Amino acid sequence: MSSLSSVQRVQNSARLRRNFDVAIRLLIAAILIAFSVFPILWMVSASFNPTGSLATQTLIPPNAGLDNYQKLLTSREFPFWTWMWNSIKISSLTSVLSLTITTIAAYAFSRFRFRGRITMLKGIMLINVFPALLALVATFLMISQLGDVLPAFGLNTHASLILIYLGGAMGINIWLMKGYMDTIPRDIDESAMIEGASDWQIFSRLILPLLRPILIVIAIINYIGTYGEFILARVLLKSTDQYTLMVGLQIFAGAQFQQRWGVFAAGALLGALPIMIIYLLLQDQIIGGLTQGAVKG
Repeated sequence: MSSLSSVQRVQNSARLRRNFDVAIRLLIAAILIAFSVFPILWMVSASFNPTGSLATQTLIPPNAGLDNYQKLLTSREFPFWTWMWNSIKISSLTSVLSLTITTIAAYAFSRFRFRGRITMLKGIMLINVFPALLALVATFLMISQLGDVLPAFGLNTHASLILIYLGGAMGINIWLMKGYMDTIPRDIDESAMIEGASDWQIFSRLILPLLRPILIVIAIINYIGTYGEFILARVLLKSTDQYTLMVGLQIFAGAQFQQRWGVFAAGALLGALPIMIIYLLLQDQIIGGLTQGAVKG
């Protein structure tokens, strides 16, 4: 009987420890979820607050309504839809062009062996260690001087912004793509070469279809990064009709800072919808591409 009671005490003690561990984990998870969700709930509440002020903001505002959304979508002074279209256009073009250049460059680094290959890869990684803000003044002067020769790529143009974004996105994307390509067996290339296929045929018909997960990852990373970028867009774009969504909303809120918080919150929530939809639809591909691309480097 004593042995049975001791076994029961051990089992009860183990059960209590497991329950305690589960309770602690649930508590930590609840705190983290609340910490993450509260700012979003506060923005949603502010977007429905007709007073437009955060000084008296509550989670459930009295007299909540759609006045802020109506002001945002019908205002002639601040063209919300133009700004949103500019952001979508710039992000989409940057993603497509960056994906094209990155894929071709990563294929060369992964499959070919040439002098300076390792040095170039290290150089690309070293350049990306330094923040882009360090080159902000140089970037502005470069685009300003480039505009004197090629006005289409000068200041206050979307082409100049896309050009700068492409340069900043190359490094980490090339490494990520190369790491994924290194996981694809070289036997595929050798078998195709025996059949007489050229390097371009191997790349376009055999390797490229296998890159779909990492292509989606890089495209989404580029899209989200450029869609939410503010500093470069604020420096290079000058006219209202050329602003991206982030720049337009900042200027919109800054004009009358304490009276437009509700409209600003409404614009921020509407502007976040494309990113949220893309992430929800492709979250499995994002996780799969990132984990597989990190196998080799």
